[in-house]
Amino acid sequence: MSDNEPQLRFESLSIHAGKNVHNVHTGSGAVATPIYATTSFTFNNSQHGADIFAGRAEDYAYSRLGNPGLGVFEQRIAALEGGAAALPASSGEAARWMAITGVVMTGENIVAAANISEDAYTHFKYRFPSHGISVRFVDIHNVDAIRSAIDDKTRAVYVESIGSFGLEITDIEAVAAVAHESGVPLIVDNTAGAAGYFIRPIDHGADIVVHSASEWITGSGTGVSGVVIDSGKFPWKDHPERFPHLTTPSPGYHGMNFVEKFGNIAYILYVRMAILRDVGPCLNPFASSLALAGLASLSPRIDRHHSNALALAKWLKENDKIGEVVLPGLTSHQTSSLSTKYFHQKDGYGAVLDFRPKTGGLEAARAIVSNLKVIGLSDGLGTPQTLAHVIDSDLVRPEISNTDQGAIRVSVGLEHSDDIIGDFKQALDLL
Repeated sequence: MSDNEPQLRFESLSIHAGKNVHNVHTGSGAVATPIYATTSFTFNNSQHGADIFAGRAEDYAYSRLGNPGLGVFEQRIAALEGGAAALPASSGEAARWMAITGVVMTGENIVAAANISEDAYTHFKYRFPSHGISVRFVDIHNVDAIRSAIDDKTRAVYVESIGSFGLEITDIEAVAAVAHESGVPLIVDNTAGAAGYFIRPIDHGADIVVHSASEWITGSGTGVSGVVIDSGKFPWKDHPERFPHLTTPSPGYHGMNFVEKFGNIAYILYVRMAILRDVGPCLNPFASSLALAGLASLSPRIDRHHSNALALAKWLKENDKIGEVVLPGLTSHQTSSLSTKYFHQKDGYGAVLDFRPKTGGLEAARAIVSNLKVIGLSDGLGTPQTLAHVIDSDLVRPEISNTDQGAIRVSVGLEHSDDIIGDFKQALDLL
């Protein structure tokens, strides 16, 4: 938004931010952001087309690189997360891959939290090494371990705002401080932070934020999407030896120096103009429209998610058939002391919880989810429907000692809390 426009709060930004990108709304009078279902755009003249492809004109040429509807989503999500610019992707996996390959090259490495999602862990442990990129997994709560893992070939530190493995809150400020003292950016997967409604990593020192927008951002379970957000704060120019692709002439763009040309948004424009251009994991206009619709309802929807999660967690803690209950922010959680520092919403601890039956272990956990009648058996997240599954019993991380084996993970939905609790009650009664 321009300096002359009102400074809106989060709930209003999720509806209004970016709506005047290239006159998307004012040019047509449309209330909702139009879907631009086109592969290509016309040029004013030949020079105009050349300027677009060279990054000298902020217009559209081909929807792989940009589209007016996606432009609204980019500005909206950047505003919500407190970033300078954003780039949508075809999925959360694609967003994570683009974010990391925007800083690391063959022969280099990243340092990553060991408690990240299974998809990310598998990607990092097996796929990146096949491309000559190594990943060093560490206990992200041990700053000395992070510091020791960083060397002159390290190009980023990667964490999740709430770790998928154990639902631990990351001390983003502490990790950012270690990364920055070594001259590398901090990348945070903030999918669990719900577009900044729960947690805004950039406010605490994160340089790059990624989301799987398929979950709480879209919120309907109807579209797969992802997004990368650039804080615009990392001093790439101060570390030319680590990031020469941003700070020296680019042969793919006629010798253009991204930092000199684009300043604080050099990184995200490199990701768009080099990685997205060459590999093509772009977000389609229809999925972007679903994500924009999800953002419009995000605040009240997330309020319901987390109030239901809190009600379920409290009920489970009082049930004599249940052992441990884990919901980030509850006083019994090992990183609960960080909740007041990072969570924006009062009593807003997220929409995902884990619990274990007091006896019976893995077999009892499987029996509980099999007995559910309303709640779906799925490892999906962020849908209106409450979903539950037993965490993979073969999941072992040598870098961390705690385990989620035998736990039931619940993505708490939007049903009435009494109905969610009632379904778990009848499932437990059948044990």
